[in-house]
Amino acid sequence: MAISENSSFRKKLVSLILPMTLQNFMFSLVPLADTVMLVADQDAMSAVSLASQVAFVFNMFCIALGSGCSMFAAQFWGKGDKDNIEKLFGYSMRLLLPILALFFGCTMLMPEAVMRIYTNEPLLIANGIPYLRIASFSYIFMGLSIIYESILKNVGLVKQCTFASTVMVILNVFLNAVFIYGLFGIPKMGASGAALASAMASLTGFIFCVYFMHKKHIVSLKFINLVYTGLPLRKRYSKYSAPFFLNQITWSLGFTMMTVIMGHLGSDAVAANAIVTVIKDIVSAFCYALGAGGAIVVGNELGAGRLDTAKDYGRRIMKLCVVSGLILGLLAASTAPLVIRFVNLTPLAEHYLFIMILMCSYYILGRSINSTTIGGIFSAGGDTRFGFICDTVTMWAFIVPVGAIAAFVLKLPVLVVYFLLNLDEIIKLPVVIARYRQYKWVNNIVNDMEADEF
Repeated sequence: MAISENSSFRKKLVSLILPMTLQNFMFSLVPLADTVMLVADQDAMSAVSLASQVAFVFNMFCIALGSGCSMFAAQFWGKGDKDNIEKLFGYSMRLLLPILALFFGCTMLMPEAVMRIYTNEPLLIANGIPYLRIASFSYIFMGLSIIYESILKNVGLVKQCTFASTVMVILNVFLNAVFIYGLFGIPKMGASGAALASAMASLTGFIFCVYFMHKKHIVSLKFINLVYTGLPLRKRYSKYSAPFFLNQITWSLGFTMMTVIMGHLGSDAVAANAIVTVIKDIVSAFCYALGAGGAIVVGNELGAGRLDTAKDYGRRIMKLCVVSGLILGLLAASTAPLVIRFVNLTPLAEHYLFIMILMCSYYILGRSINSTTIGGIFSAGGDTRFGFICDTVTMWAFIVPVGAIAAFVLKLPVLVVYFLLNLDEIIKLPVVIARYRQYKWVNNIVNDMEADEF
């Protein structure tokens, strides 16, 4: 590769990864703020951690739609086809609406039933019910923002997305303190205050997304594209995005089942798992950014028909994710002594937490490689069916049943159960790496699509 091409690759990747890393890091601060501000009340903290799993599943639905949108938007942008990006934008928003209605309805109308999925502890259920009702409003704005951002990032407005996310998170943390502790004369709300803060901050983030979209006016959300999409685009979208969507859903449901298993092992296990989950997400900010940025960089080249360049970019991104995974895994494990000093848990919960953090070292390495390949490189070229099969088999044929048997049939110790539940990112690595080397992800999925077809 020529020096100028090397420079272009690094510049483009860095311009995407740095803002996205900051954005992911800022997002991870929200559950951290909830955990820190509620840490004095272990039951409230544990309840919010379990109730937040609903938002996690909801986000996976929305991220699946956003990623499917991004898959095509990246290649359309590389091709210079703005008209189809706008059609894609409208179609993605239309697909989002039933998801918003489902999650809003469930959390608003039957929060107790939702909480009972995650735990049978009466106190945790009681704390989680008001949290879910208030948080239901935040799902609407979070979902809309995810689709908006998937378009904004692919048309060169990554920094604007990061700015919106930063403002949203800072506002969320500030409002957390105000509503949880009852500052400035506002009644003390506890866990419910965290939900209200999230709802108000999510609305603010969505307003910023709409503002940047209209201010830059690179693409726009047109009414005609909300109500009508031509059959060719819908068929192509379904072919490549449906497996990715199903992959995200089956994986997220499997992941939340892991939380369900931990949630039935006692409040100490729930509290420790809540904190270590936040640590994982903070440390993984770069991993997710590398996957998302890599998908855009590789997708642009594939859409422009430069398949050899895309292949070389994928190779370089793959090396980077391995190195970063090793470093971040060790970084996560090294935080264990420091975290233990600042938490206010029972001695048993602190013991669980210390060991769980050490286990992060191998888990983060696997997450770095898998999120970059399956969620980034493979999806850039429409190789989504593999990810769906791989993640579904791993999660539902091994992790969930083995974890459930270990916890409820064999009644193994909590840390043994946790170890088994965190093997998902490791056991699929050989298959993922073998798939990468087959280069079936090197595809131009928009080469024969013209705007006037739709």
